[in-house]
Amino acid sequence: MQPRIIICTGGQLGSWALEHIKSADLLIGADSGARFLISHGFRPDIAIGDFDSVTEEELQTIRANSVKTIACDPIDKDFTDTEMAVRLALDLQPRELVLLGALGTRFDHSLANVHLLALAAEQNVKAVIIDYHNKISLSKEHLTIEAEGYPNVSLLPLSMRVDGITLDGFQYPLREAVLTIGQSLGISNVLISESGTIASRNGLLLVIQSRD
Repeated sequence: MQPRIIICTGGQLGSWALEHIKSADLLIGADSGARFLISHGFRPDIAIGDFDSVTEEELQTIRANSVKTIACDPIDKDFTDTEMAVRLALDLQPRELVLLGALGTRFDHSLANVHLLALAAEQNVKAVIIDYHNKISLSKEHLTIEAEGYPNVSLLPLSMRVDGITLDGFQYPLREAVLTIGQSLGISNVLISESGTIASRNGLLLVIQSRD
């Protein structure tokens, strides 16, 4: 079992992402995410994707500077590059999965990447999407979160309904609350300590930590 896998993919990236990469992490670069890792001195353990976001010269650089490269046809494929990377990572059975560059200007890709958190939840793998302004995770029954510079917390159901939501350590506590698709009750809560706990009885609950 791999302790932690970092997936660097092709959304918005910057120097902020580098602070989340540790020496013991297994690194997967999806498409131009591999280019980003290499340009900052990292050697991806796996580079994967159709690589339609890089030039042929950049692809050769990726091949030369990655331990393994998995390339596929940009048309004859069923998954996005990020989903391919996530499925590959889950096959390696990590204890934790971190996605960097999974949010960006393409809302369709950003939303699809958020939905990938459900794939990890199905295998009981802790997964999180991080960018400069947001930290997004998924709670099935119980989740403890740390502020870590993202003090605002919003809760949104990913399933049609989430029952029995109970919060501890928040400015606005909930007890046995219900959230359904289309409600904004869970928006813009605040941690009042360094950590908080979120419990629920059923359903999938998106936990979005943010900072301005």
